[in-house]
Amino acid sequence: MDQILDIVVIGGGPIGLACGLEAKKAGLSYLILEKGVLVNSLYHYPANMTFFSTSERIEIGEVPFVSNNAKPTRAEALEYYRRIAVSNHLNIHLQEPVEQLIPAGDQYEVLTPKGRYKARHVIIATGFYDIPNLMHIPGEELPKLTHYYKEPHFYAMQKVVVVGANNSAVDAALETWRKGAEVTMVIQGDGIGKRVKYWVKPDIENRIAEGTIKAYTHSRLAAVREKEVDIQTPEGIITIPNDYVLAMTGYQPNFEFLENMGIELSADAKRCPVYNSETMESNKKNIYLAGVVCGGMDTHIWFIENSREHARKIVAHIVRAMC
Repeated sequence: MDQILDIVVIGGGPIGLACGLEAKKAGLSYLILEKGVLVNSLYHYPANMTFFSTSERIEIGEVPFVSNNAKPTRAEALEYYRRIAVSNHLNIHLQEPVEQLIPAGDQYEVLTPKGRYKARHVIIATGFYDIPNLMHIPGEELPKLTHYYKEPHFYAMQKVVVVGANNSAVDAALETWRKGAEVTMVIQGDGIGKRVKYWVKPDIENRIAEGTIKAYTHSRLAAVREKEVDIQTPEGIITIPNDYVLAMTGYQPNFEFLENMGIELSADAKRCPVYNSETMESNKKNIYLAGVVCGGMDTHIWFIENSREHARKIVAHIVRAMC
């Protein structure tokens, strides 16, 4: 590509789309590159998921999001963001992963398997959903264990272990139990997480209290085998029969990708990327960060509702610099 773009956005999730909308509004040339499908992370969310946020709080580009209920579903969100991309004729290439970012003077060359693009500025809005936090236990590689939960029918009449105590784990436990699974939860702390959706928390706690869902607290999964698992409890190791394990252990940004782009990370366990909170510019000149990727391992800090402002900050800074 001979054209030099003002902006290349890496990531076609809600925040990446918001960056494209802001660039278009400012009259800047731009391209959004998404390695998967449109809003790829949302597409891979559980089929029956309901957002914690209300619809107006995950709107982007000042485009109203009307949902059947105050809190939209995954299906409604997919439709909303698809309509935004289509109706605004956003310049987006899907299923085109970025492989390399090469400095070229005061510009960057962005390499993908399908093309080579030149840009004055790059925005990294890659999210965090692709790399699960591994438990590093024997048997974690077995096909019966997954770090992603889609829908409950597959687990009907099966013995299921759910690892975790936050929203994804609670949703998986309740939905599979309601489809007839025998569900056991393995919880590292003393109970259900404080950030669990308020309308769901009493439900799961009541199921645990009545014993229809078994829960081991202050415990961890120790090993996985074809027909059973070991759970490390305060009383010692117990072994229970098991068909499937849903390890809802959370996810992390692609730190290797960030480091390959030249982004510095904090030396502590949080591995937060370095950026200016006023402009969202990273330690690399003209490379910006947007969305949940800004939080490093603290993936619960940034959401659509509080990071959609990143798009405005970034484009405003680019416009000022270009004047």
